[in-house]
Amino acid sequence: MSGPGQRPLEGRVALVTGASRGIGRSIARELARRGAHVGVNFQSNRDAAESCLAEIEAEGGAGELVPFDVADADASNEGIGGLASRRGRLDVLVNNAGIALDGLLMRYKEDDWQRIVGVNLGGVFHCCKAAARPMVKGRWGRIVNLTSVVSQLGNAGQGPYAATKAGVEGLTRSLARELASRSITVNAVAPGFIDTEMTAALPEAIRSAYVGAVPVGRLGTADEVAAAVAFLCGPDAGYVTGHVLAVNGGLSM
Repeated sequence: MSGPGQRPLEGRVALVTGASRGIGRSIARELARRGAHVGVNFQSNRDAAESCLAEIEAEGGAGELVPFDVADADASNEGIGGLASRRGRLDVLVNNAGIALDGLLMRYKEDDWQRIVGVNLGGVFHCCKAAARPMVKGRWGRIVNLTSVVSQLGNAGQGPYAATKAGVEGLTRSLARELASRSITVNAVAPGFIDTEMTAALPEAIRSAYVGAVPVGRLGTADEVAAAVAFLCGPDAGYVTGHVLAVNGGLSM
């Protein structure tokens, strides 16, 4: 069993999509602390991704930038395949990249629907497909997909977002069955209301209402989500697969 100060992912290679900020950034840093060489994926914000990598290296970790748009199947395959080729392996994939394009059903734009499905669901599929090849070859792997409490509870104005995240949970369970015989686990982490740049920008009344709905009485932190993800990526979680881990302060009880 791994414990504080140990590096259970020493020698492993990981990729975190959407790692330039927020929850993805915290996940990338935590995996690096645990010994993984971390591919920091981003689409357009190179400065933020470089800042994340600099933080990883300042803490004694190692990684590299891996830019591509997860919604692009060819780019995803090239980016992930390139990382695996350069490092000789790929052990961990965290599908964190996602977008929220909120809107009421009757006003929702078709272009927004195609985009949110392409990133949130298509992106996970593309990256899982690309990562499965080196993981099957290495006969070991950890895939963790970020979903949301909204996929379980629903939320007015977030139907498309909830649908994509619920789709990711179905994909997670199916791939868990498909890849289990190769010692590859596939799990999901479903955060609740997390203290990020997005929630910090909310009006105080809405933010307070969110906090009031959470049994533990506060927002979660990105580091708490990262710790849950890192557990599922490590050797101690080898008998956990097809599971959706709720990190939401009891909101979905």
